[in-house]
Amino acid sequence: MQKVINVLAVLSFIGTSGIIGGGAVVYLRRDAIAERVKENVAKAATEAIAAALPGMLDSAMPELPKVTSGAIPTGAGGVSGPAIPMP
Repeated sequence: MQKVINVLAVLSFIGTSGIIGGGAVVYLRRDAIAERVKENVAKAATEAIAAALPGMLDSAMPELPKVTSGAIPTGAGGVSGPAIPMP
């Protein structure tokens, strides 16, 4: 029975040491971890925007007319000038 208790005590010590060691590593490298997370978030956001941009541009573009008329409206008799005669 004493051997079982000793094994459990050793396993408990190893588990506790692992938790403390892992916490220490994360604490000491927190700046590098935070910087890596920022880079990954920025990269993912850039890729998402770049992927969505062509679809957004296509839907925002108005339909262009196939045929257009003259650039200057013509008055009566085909003479250039205002469409409404001036008194």
